[in-house]
Amino acid sequence: MNFTQNPQTSLSRNIWTKSLLLFLFFFAFAKGNAQILEPVKWTSKIEKKGNNAVLIFDGTIEKDWHMYSQFTPEGGPLALEITFKNQKGNYELVGKAKEGKTRTAYNDVFEVNETFFEGKAHIEQEIKIINPNLKTVDVDFDFQVCKEVCINSSKKFSIAVPSTFKIEEMPVVAEAKVDETKVTGIAVDTVKKEEAVQQKVDKKKETAKEEIPAPASRSLWSIFFVAFLFGFTALLTPCVFPMIPMTVSFFTKQSKTRAAGIRNAIIYGIAIIVIYVGLGLIVTKIFGADALNALSTDVWFNLIFFVILVVFATSFLGAFEIMLPNSWANKADQQADRGGIIGILFMALALAIVSFSCTGPIVGTILVEAATNGGIAPAVGMLGFSSALALPFMLFAMFPGWLNSLPKSGGWLNTVKVVLGFLELAFAFKFLSNADLVLQLHFLEREVFLAIWIAIFFAMTLYLFGKITLPHDSPTNHISVGRLYLGLLTLVFTMYLIPGLWGAPLKLISAFPPPPTYSESPFGVGGSGKGAVSAEAGKGLPEGAELGPHGIMVFHDYEDGLAYAKEIKKPIMLDFTGYACVNCRKMENNVWSEPTILPILKNDVVLISLYVDDKRELPKEKQFTTASGDKIITTGDKWTEFMISKYKTNTQPLYVITDLEGNNLNASKPTISYVSADEYLNWLKEGISNFK
Repeated sequence: MNFTQNPQTSLSRNIWTKSLLLFLFFFAFAKGNAQILEPVKWTSKIEKKGNNAVLIFDGTIEKDWHMYSQFTPEGGPLALEITFKNQKGNYELVGKAKEGKTRTAYNDVFEVNETFFEGKAHIEQEIKIINPNLKTVDVDFDFQVCKEVCINSSKKFSIAVPSTFKIEEMPVVAEAKVDETKVTGIAVDTVKKEEAVQQKVDKKKETAKEEIPAPASRSLWSIFFVAFLFGFTALLTPCVFPMIPMTVSFFTKQSKTRAAGIRNAIIYGIAIIVIYVGLGLIVTKIFGADALNALSTDVWFNLIFFVILVVFATSFLGAFEIMLPNSWANKADQQADRGGIIGILFMALALAIVSFSCTGPIVGTILVEAATNGGIAPAVGMLGFSSALALPFMLFAMFPGWLNSLPKSGGWLNTVKVVLGFLELAFAFKFLSNADLVLQLHFLEREVFLAIWIAIFFAMTLYLFGKITLPHDSPTNHISVGRLYLGLLTLVFTMYLIPGLWGAPLKLISAFPPPPTYSESPFGVGGSGKGAVSAEAGKGLPEGAELGPHGIMVFHDYEDGLAYAKEIKKPIMLDFTGYACVNCRKMENNVWSEPTILPILKNDVVLISLYVDDKRELPKEKQFTTASGDKIITTGDKWTEFMISKYKTNTQPLYVITDLEGNNLNASKPTISYVSADEYLNWLKEGISNFK
């Protein structure tokens, strides 16, 4: 075998090898630094609609990303904002912009129902042209698109109108030009319930991304299981529980064989499920898949359901009973005598009607809560509820001997009903709180809300201990062990709520009360505890500074912070953050609060927090255009441009420690993002130690 090589061939291979290595090195380097993401590609066009025109915007969203709708409520992530720049004197808007298919999921951090696009975003706006010489329609989109992180972006459209344009004979003109999309920062994906994994700036330690299930699916599963628990609770009410042995005995005695009895009981259970799922589908059909979700942030919607839930609670507490007309039950009962599958179906319908005084408020609560998630959530909720309701009838028909183990009916059934009444009453105030938050009336601030809940659950505790009796209660000389344990559990929960009045976070119920910032006293009632220290520290702050998380002094303008740092000769910690950034809040709550870290942030650095989603418009003299042609109009635009131009990334949160000339003080990791407390502490110490 000849191992010799032609010198020219060897040289050629050597050149190709070096070229390939150079290419791979360049690719790896580019990949490690390619932090500026643009997951949505846009096109636009104008089409004729009678004497009007329709502007059509289509966005192609990369896989696993989603973009928030214009109907996502305030207090959550950034909703799509559409601005028509040259509208005045040129055209009029006809109605509101319409959206294509969207999905909805509840976010328990921001406590809102988020609406978003996946895969494709389709938006249409009808306009009436009033200027026949109109050349272009200029539209700006400001939006947030998310995966594990969320990018705040803007898109400028300039849709051309041909010179031959006539109002009566409008041609269809497709606008092929796709304008440059300006990326303005990353917040945190708030639809994802799991902890997001931020991409690290240091290309040597790129974090592997965890695959996260779709938010809508997770929301539907949670609705199903919560509704299932509600259904199980409904079984323990006086209207349903006594029906179990009666109905199962009927099937087993009337059927010719045991197999026939089991079959009929299974059909009966399926019929119950069909009836309640049908109710959920009817609600979805009448109101539409997304209409109820849109209503969920409406003030009147929340006020109406506050009243409805108070009425339900009052009924459960024994003031009156909510019943459907007796004629409905009689007709269903007559049809049940027909026998066969039709008769069994009407037996199930009769059960639903007769038990309505107990199940109605529960069903109403499930439908209200599920409807706020949009889509088929009401049907899924009814599937969970009815499955729990139907399961015992089928199981006891298969194993009749189990009936002997059932507890006897008695006063404990009414106790279950009253407990549900207290829970309904507490839940009602969540809807009233929603309305108050939307209007920013500050009638039901955090302290008032917690005081109401403390009163409700303390009254429930007294009831369970037998200190309060209600109209339908049976006289008793003692309470059961189960009732005692439930009373103790409620008492513990009541005591847990009380420190919330003094500023405790109350993480167990974080999705229900207003946030701590929506409070009469953000530092706690009476200004005691840690809040008092922060309140006292708030006096005599330097110009441009305010108290931030945990009483840390923070600047929100770079020039103000830099001037103060030069005055006291301390290093600067830049915090690129966002109002809608969940991981920023997690870092502040879980990392900054560490006893080893908090003193450093308070005493050893000058903290400058720059919000890239700050929509306040800059003064005209401070607005400018970047070298790439982007217009810097808002404060958030300014800090985003600073972050991208200086640090070549748009990730949030982003932390940088610099000296007084703006030079990085961390050689190994110039910037850092969402990390553990230990890693953050080591990074802080390294940067501060390098300050001279």
